[in-house]
Amino acid sequence: MLAVYADHAAPADPLSSLRIGEMPDPKPPADWVRVKISHASLNRHDLFTLMGITGHPEGLCFPLILGNDAAGTLDDGTPVVIYPMMGSDDWRGDETLDPGWHIPSEFVHGTFADYVIVPKRNALPLPEGLPPLHASTLGTAWLTAYRALFTKAHLRPGDTVLIQGATGGMATALIQLGRAAGFEVWATSRSAEGQTLAEELGAHRSFPTNATLPRKVRAVIDNVGADTWTHSITSLARGGTLVTLGGTTGFDVSLNLLPVFAEQLTIAGSIMGTQKEMVDMMRFIVHAGIKPRIGSVLPMERADEGFRAMWEGRTDGKIVFTR
Repeated sequence: MLAVYADHAAPADPLSSLRIGEMPDPKPPADWVRVKISHASLNRHDLFTLMGITGHPEGLCFPLILGNDAAGTLDDGTPVVIYPMMGSDDWRGDETLDPGWHIPSEFVHGTFADYVIVPKRNALPLPEGLPPLHASTLGTAWLTAYRALFTKAHLRPGDTVLIQGATGGMATALIQLGRAAGFEVWATSRSAEGQTLAEELGAHRSFPTNATLPRKVRAVIDNVGADTWTHSITSLARGGTLVTLGGTTGFDVSLNLLPVFAEQLTIAGSIMGTQKEMVDMMRFIVHAGIKPRIGSVLPMERADEGFRAMWEGRTDGKIVFTR
């Protein structure tokens, strides 16, 4: 079958590890299912895999098919969307707290292929009214954004939330979800084009990166990391919450503890989401009429173009590969 995969870890030049070619067809074990992929979306996690970066001490084993998210059909033709959180068979409760959790393209092959195999519980029925193109973007960036806004940020309708960044898949999801939920959404971007995009997606106001804001905000969602960390902390109102989701500009930051305890700030990490949160998110997207921002759609044979665009910072929404 055709697949997009990494054949080694390339920390300095990740695209040098990218391959598009034939891989063996997968055979599902008991209690797993095979999904024929129609749409699969690119995440920054895929660049990290090419670089050999993983949060798992076991490391990565190459060659490894890339991709975390997808939509497609079961062998009987049932339309499904992939819920990417996998874990221990005996774990109960919040999947994100399972010490054994992982997602496709870590311990098992990912979704950038003709077929992928997943546990039965990870193939969710595609809701009516949600096209597979849009569904394929939801499992990683959108699910992480949903949990950050609705589980971690402690926001109420009318509260102001600052989204650091405006053009990546995570940021566009945060803006669209936040606006639909009734929050006052502010966003930052390095470029005027990014600010314009943020407002087109629903941000009430946009600002240059690290600009002084008109007032402090109830919550900040930050997946930029080192370059915006100080700005995120200083932008919080008393009792506010900073939700950190990633570090596209680096993970090492300094922290002045005085405002954290003096202003009673909360710093919360968040990653991915539960199966219930994904089901709830899809229902919300359908009922609110949200159309996830798609930056480009490419046949999987041209996946290298999408990877290069993400590596060079030329994204304006999710990049989707089709079969």
